[in-house]
Amino acid sequence: MGKTGNLLADIPAALPEELFQTVLATPNFRVERIVSHGHRSPEGFWYDQATDEWVLLVSGSARLLFEGQPPVDLVPGAYVHIPAHRRHRVDWTDPDRPTVWLAIHFYAE
Repeated sequence: MGKTGNLLADIPAALPEELFQTVLATPNFRVERIVSHGHRSPEGFWYDQATDEWVLLVSGSARLLFEGQPPVDLVPGAYVHIPAHRRHRVDWTDPDRPTVWLAIHFYAE
């Protein structure tokens, strides 16, 4: 059997910064757990990643902004595919409880 775990376990009570943890990685893709608790991207900052990213919101709630587009609100079970170099940012995450994301970074063919 390979590595096992639980995305909703071992969430720190206090998170001064967002928590990024690699769950699985190969040369072609990376799976990570992200935990936010009221965190958001710094003003004026935009992610512009070399890889595609597929994100699933596991718990909590969040709002993403894509440059030039209306906001995207996420609730548990919601997912979004972010193509490489699509500028985006985290506008808001729930300040009252942890928001857990599952992010898969990969190179599209």
